[in-house]
Amino acid sequence: MTIASAHPARKSRNQSQSQGLRRRDAGFSLLELMVVVVILSILALVIVPRVIDRPDQARLARVQADIAVLESAIGLYRLDNFRYPTTEQGLQALVAPPSLEPLAANWATNGYIDRLPKDPWGADYQYLQPGVHGEFDIFSYGADGVSGGSGMDADIGSWSAQ
Repeated sequence: MTIASAHPARKSRNQSQSQGLRRRDAGFSLLELMVVVVILSILALVIVPRVIDRPDQARLARVQADIAVLESAIGLYRLDNFRYPTTEQGLQALVAPPSLEPLAANWATNGYIDRLPKDPWGADYQYLQPGVHGEFDIFSYGADGVSGGSGMDADIGSWSAQ
């Protein structure tokens, strides 16, 4: 004979006490919720101002990464074809064989990149060969989309990464 079967009244009392505890512990009190809301508000006040100017830094980092990829692809193009694409052929020569002279006799079967990226402001990257700053220039006109400017409107190019 077990203890529970020997004392049926004790079993029902223990069950009702544990059910009562479960009902009281089933949710959060208003005070607990208010404390969590206050803590989250304080964290937001501290963190949000620091994150606000990060989008500009992220755009700049993206432009630099895109330009590095394009520079590498142009380097591979030159290795295969013994010259850089002309300004007229542009960056499109990395995706599809150029149709303008000088034709790329050794153009890679799958191209040098899958697709041309857009800058963070939705514009095409610019390409000059010969470049003003080197053998070629790859650049974005920045947020304003026109040559020159300062801050986020400044031109960002392959010469900036050197």
